[in-house]
Amino acid sequence: MQDAHDLGLVIDAGVSIIALETYDEPRAIDLLMRVARERGTDLHQWSVTDGLKRAGFGLQVETPNEYADPLTVLDMLKKRAQPGIYALCDYHPWLGPDNPTQIRQLKDIALRNTSGSVTIVLISHRIELPKEVSRLSARFEVALPTREQLLKIVREEAKNWARNDTSRRVKTDNATLEQLVGGLRGLTHGEARRLVRGAIVDDGAITESDLPEINQAKFSLMDMEGVLTFDYSGERLSNVGGMDNLKAWLEKRRAALSGAVKGIDPPKGILLLGVQGGGKSLAAKAIAGAWSLPLLKLDMGALYNKFYGETERNLRESLGLAEKMSPCVLWLDEIEKGLGNGNGGEDSGTSGRVLGTLLTWMAERRAGVFLVATSNDISRLPPELVRKGRFDELFFVDLPG
Repeated sequence: MQDAHDLGLVIDAGVSIIALETYDEPRAIDLLMRVARERGTDLHQWSVTDGLKRAGFGLQVETPNEYADPLTVLDMLKKRAQPGIYALCDYHPWLGPDNPTQIRQLKDIALRNTSGSVTIVLISHRIELPKEVSRLSARFEVALPTREQLLKIVREEAKNWARNDTSRRVKTDNATLEQLVGGLRGLTHGEARRLVRGAIVDDGAITESDLPEINQAKFSLMDMEGVLTFDYSGERLSNVGGMDNLKAWLEKRRAALSGAVKGIDPPKGILLLGVQGGGKSLAAKAIAGAWSLPLLKLDMGALYNKFYGETERNLRESLGLAEKMSPCVLWLDEIEKGLGNGNGGEDSGTSGRVLGTLLTWMAERRAGVFLVATSNDISRLPPELVRKGRFDELFFVDLPG
C-alpha cells in the first residue's frame, strides 16, 4: 500500500507532529496500525470520550481515563511517553488561539523529541495548525480509492447482499457500473461503501436511475454552504429549442469527455453569450442531462466575503469540489457579475484575484470538469477570459425569432 509506505517515510524522518486530514478516521487508524507493525512499535489512540488506549497486534489495553483531558494527555506525552505513535483524534478544537497551553505543549514535544521516538498524528477532517507548530510538523493526505478499489467495493457489497440467499445476484450492466464507479470518485472508502450499499439494498440492482441519487448524496457529503449547489432538474437537449450548432458540437464531443475515445483531449468548456431569456440557463442544464453528468452551479455572488482572502479561498474550494465530483458539468451563471472587468479597482483588488484564480485553474486543471459559463453582457467580461484557448467555443444565444 503506497499510503503506508509514504507515511512510514515521514515517520522515519523523525517528524514529531503529523497532521492527517481525512473524513475516514477508521481507515487512518488502520493505516497507522500497519505502519506501527512494520516498525515493531506501539500505536496509541486518543479521543476526548475514550481517553488513551494502546492498540497493537490485535490486543488493546485501556490506560487510565485520566488521559481523556486534552491538556493532561499532552503533559503525559511531554514528560513520560513511551516510544510509539500517538493518534489524537479530533484534537483540532484545542489548537485555536484560546488554548495557548496546548499549543506550547505541542511545541515543547516537537523541540525535545530529537530522537523521533514519539510521533503525534493529529487526525481530523480539517486541521489548522498555529504557525509556531506548523513549521515543526508535516502534513499527510490519505489517497482516495482508485477505480480498481472502487470496483472492488462494489463487488464486495454485492457479495454481502447475496450472502444470505445465494440464489440472488445484484443486477446491473457494464455501462451503468462504469458510470457508478466514476460517480464514486472523490469519496473515501467508507463513504463509497455506504452509498453502494444503499443503492443495492433498495431493489437488489444498480441501474441508471440510481446514479442521480448517488450524485446527490455525494454532493451532500461535500457541502459548500450555498456557494456551490447541485442541480437536480435533469433537463435534456430535446427540451431546448433551436441551438442546432451547439447540439451538434456537443454530440461530437460526448465520447471524448467520457473517456471512451483514447488519445483525444476531453473538451474543456464553452461560453454562452446572449440576452436574458434566450435559454442559456436551460442549455447549461440540458448539457449535463444529455451527458448523464452531475451539474454543479457556482453562485459567483455568494463567493464574496468581507474578510481578505476568503473570497479566493471560497473559489478554490468550489473548484476543488468540482474536481472531486468529476466527471461533471460546472455552470458559472452570469459570470460577469463575479468578475466584472477584472481590474478590481472598486473592490480592493478582489475581483482581480478571483479572475487570476479562475484563469489559473482553467489552464492547469486535469480532472474531467466541463465548464459552462453564461453571460448577458460580453462588454463586462475581462479580455483575458474570452481570448482564444480559454474556452473550446463561444456560442451566441439570441431570442427566438
